[in-house]
Amino acid sequence: MALDPAALRADLISAGFTIDSALDRMGEQGQDGLLRNSTVPADRVLGGATDALAALIRLFILQQAVPAEHVDGVLDVNAMRDAGYLASDDGKVTALIDIRPYGSADDGATGWIAADPTPGLDTQMSPTRPDYVLGVSPASTTLAQITMRRTVGSALDLGTGCGVQSLHLSRHARHVVATDVNRRALDLARLTCRLGEADVDLRHGSLYEPVAGERFDLIVSNPPFVMSPPGEASARLTYRETNFVGDSLVETLIRGSADHLTPGGSLQLLTNWAVLDEPWADRLAAWVPDDCDAWVVERERLDPYSYIEMWLTDAGLGGTPQWRPAYDAWLDYFEGLGIRSIGMGWVLITRAGRPEPYRRFESWPHAVAQPVGDVFARHAGAVDAATQPTADLLAARPRLVDVDQETIGRPGAEDPEHIVFRQRTGLMRAIKADTAVSATLGALDGELTVGQVLAAVAQVLDIEPAELAAGVLPEIRLALENQMLRLDDVAS
Repeated sequence: MALDPAALRADLISAGFTIDSALDRMGEQGQDGLLRNSTVPADRVLGGATDALAALIRLFILQQAVPAEHVDGVLDVNAMRDAGYLASDDGKVTALIDIRPYGSADDGATGWIAADPTPGLDTQMSPTRPDYVLGVSPASTTLAQITMRRTVGSALDLGTGCGVQSLHLSRHARHVVATDVNRRALDLARLTCRLGEADVDLRHGSLYEPVAGERFDLIVSNPPFVMSPPGEASARLTYRETNFVGDSLVETLIRGSADHLTPGGSLQLLTNWAVLDEPWADRLAAWVPDDCDAWVVERERLDPYSYIEMWLTDAGLGGTPQWRPAYDAWLDYFEGLGIRSIGMGWVLITRAGRPEPYRRFESWPHAVAQPVGDVFARHAGAVDAATQPTADLLAARPRLVDVDQETIGRPGAEDPEHIVFRQRTGLMRAIKADTAVSATLGALDGELTVGQVLAAVAQVLDIEPAELAAGVLPEIRLALENQMLRLDDVAS
């Protein structure tokens, strides 16, 4: 009996198995417990309830064996068993996959995510199967939050996994292609997309192979970037690692991006890279195609020990005899490659076609205001504004946006020691300004030109206009680049 995704969707809706209803039913303590991989709080909140919503929460989210009579009439158990999604034994039904409601506040992407069951629930650790399909994770959530949401004609979800990025992309891309080397991932991504009524072209293959000769306005990927030692394919976790050496998979994605982007198109990655003896920015800059802009934000830096421990635990090796031999093998591998530490962060590559490509590589471990997709969507326009000829800049009418002004100084002092302009949104950057810069930024409201404001400030401070401009224009350019100042066309 073939499973009908449309019928399954109707059954899930009929049972009230939606994001708001499920979260409300489990309560805050139940939700917090699941974040710790503990099902006990949610189980206690549900108590002895046997209604349809309680049964589906127990079956899929808590991974409990549920009496068959609690599921009969709620789901087509026979069709789901034939599809390999459920198992029946001794009057009870268990889930072989995880189907759970999904919702996103920033773009309205809703549906259900189909993936493999969460490992490590209630401290039950076991080695992870090689073709394991990861569900929604902090990494996939972060990628969704940093992805630009402008409307595009075509988008590529490279390494789709459970299909969550495709669910988002289908909201603002007219045509979505999703690829994966793991056929099991494609099967579950197909279910995710059909349950979410997302029209996605799913293809099997590695990296850019399934889209040879095609170009896209937007490519997003949280690729299998984990730099594990080479080993047998049967022992490799497909969702996180490959047979590429070190971070050469990430290098391949970046180097090949220009061949698969339309003019103005962008590649966005959530990934990691090896930090060797040379400056990490110089090393990554060498990967960027000549006609592309690059903005790389290192959000975190890990030493090899922390990195290895994190991924060995993720593989379910904690407390097993394989832990120490695997640990030593990873350390030997890193030493052989000269890896001193590991950078983790965001990569934006844009086929901008500038005569002089824009390149920015920075470490920004500070708090940000997610989602920051709009920051990336405005980035190319912000660079245009910041790099325009001086005459055009003086004629521009930028405005200060989403910025607070802070004064710092000693109590009782007549004047502050510093004036700081700090963003309330996005990357929450700050500029420490002197009197001239502060007066200029504060007066830029989108009505007056930069030249008019500079002339007025020069008169008030009794400074030669040319001298003022020489000191303030670089700060205006930086504020435009960092999106503290915006032009109307940039903001739109």
